[in-house]
Amino acid sequence: MEQAVYLKNLTAPQGKVDVVLDTDAYNEIDDQYAISYLLSYGERFCIKGICAAPFLNEKAASVADGMEKSFFEIHKILRLARREELIPVTYRGSEVFLPDEQTPVVSDAARFMAELSNEYSPESPLYIIALGAITNVASALLMNPAMKENTVIVWLGGHAHHMPHTKEFNMQQDVASARVVFGSGVPVVQLPCMGVVDVLRTSRYELEHWLCGKNALCDYLVENAIREAESYAAGKPWTRVIWDVTPVAWLVAGDRPFMTDDLRPIPIPEYDHTYRLDESRHLMRYVTSIDRDAVFEDLFYRLGERMGL
Repeated sequence: MEQAVYLKNLTAPQGKVDVVLDTDAYNEIDDQYAISYLLSYGERFCIKGICAAPFLNEKAASVADGMEKSFFEIHKILRLARREELIPVTYRGSEVFLPDEQTPVVSDAARFMAELSNEYSPESPLYIIALGAITNVASALLMNPAMKENTVIVWLGGHAHHMPHTKEFNMQQDVASARVVFGSGVPVVQLPCMGVVDVLRTSRYELEHWLCGKNALCDYLVENAIREAESYAAGKPWTRVIWDVTPVAWLVAGDRPFMTDDLRPIPIPEYDHTYRLDESRHLMRYVTSIDRDAVFEDLFYRLGERMGL
């Protein structure tokens, strides 16, 4: 890929683009907002597919169980949004994390992304929005190395580069995959969690004020967030970070002041959960700050007023 085209692909696109969403939708309460936010932007995104990403925590008995629960949570959001036509292009992802940096985990999701990328070019790339452990995307790149020429990866993962470690949920479960993606040469936009995206906090009262009663989808999003927060913080003040809407916000920001970013050499995620910085590496787009109020204003408006439900 020519350098000018590569740098162009590290800039938020103008106009309508084709996207694939890779999401561990059952892991938390924020993927559901991100899916809904993406769906609200029909004038900007042609959704080619939605892939279920693997995860493992107290909500899943295994990595495979986490992926399967995410698969059906995606369907739930699509039905609430009255977008059932996208259910046939929802794909099951990996049932295990990437075992090493050479061996792809073949799944419907990885195969779909690897094959779909052949329909695109550096001048007109496919955008892959990744919200979880990035095994599906890394596996697709290993299955089809030419994919790096025809795609842009926008990933919520890892912590800010100035943080002392990278023990962020998406990255720490899947270091081999992060190394594959960051080392492949594919254009990468990174939205770091702690140190950048963690400003995107909201409360029960804000969610209820802006979203309750707007439509069935909004009611589910609010009830889901409150139920989870009250499970550990009943009777106490609490806020929740709605992490996963930020990759979508980066893609639609354009000239709006949603966030600031810069170009910098892409780091190497190490297995000891640190970054190794190397000035000779290829460039990435790195988000440095987020205007919390601007993002929430757009999110609440899109979900409450523009969904057409």
